[in-house]
Amino acid sequence: MNEALYAQPRFRRSGDAALTIELGDGIDATVNARVVDLDQALTARALPGVVEIVPTYRTVLVCFDPTVVTRREIEAEVMALWPPAPTGQLRHRWTVPVTYGGEYGMDLDWVAQRLDTTTDDIVARHGAAEYRVYMIGFMPGLTYLGGLDPLLHIDRRPSPRLTTPPGSVSVGGQQAAISPPIAAPSGWHMLGRTPVRSYDPRRERAPFLFGAGDLIRFRPIAAAEFAALERAAEAGEIIADKEELRT
Repeated sequence: MNEALYAQPRFRRSGDAALTIELGDGIDATVNARVVDLDQALTARALPGVVEIVPTYRTVLVCFDPTVVTRREIEAEVMALWPPAPTGQLRHRWTVPVTYGGEYGMDLDWVAQRLDTTTDDIVARHGAAEYRVYMIGFMPGLTYLGGLDPLLHIDRRPSPRLTTPPGSVSVGGQQAAISPPIAAPSGWHMLGRTPVRSYDPRRERAPFLFGAGDLIRFRPIAAAEFAALERAAEAGEIIADKEELRT
């Protein structure tokens, strides 16, 4: 039994119109898989009064209309589904192009120095890993990733930057991340940038490119290819390669 995974869900009141369902502790792929399964199972149930369901690393947040459904009714629905069966949902493995270092990754040299290695080693290790999308949050399209090589674990910046470039590919603690295609604050270390748009409101049916449970690999590219792919992304193309996976 995975010690990080709770045997039973734990319910936490989150104001008058939301319920947090805790399924485990820590950054753990098994816990997150259970989160994804419960999210999918509750979504399929389409319980009247449920407004939104938000999966995170280890919890599922259910926002609801208390004039239609009660917190106790939602808890009972969760327990009736427990444990949620794997849904066989369609996931994806994405290959995301990244330009590392220089103006694209202003922290690459510093991280290499801090970890007592070379920039080539950092890029090779970062690109060799396969990452799991744990959640999307903080900003539209900000993609939190697990699976970072332990030799690349590094404390976050003591003072966050108020602005970082769109599409920054960064690391912090034991995690990696892909920033949305807007300038944003961050306390993570920027290794590179991707022209991929993790969020694009023009994609009306699927504005978010990645989803919890997806897998991601990074592919190093030169600056000239970055410029060409950025133009394609601006024109609305999805420039990350996609492979369909069935859970």
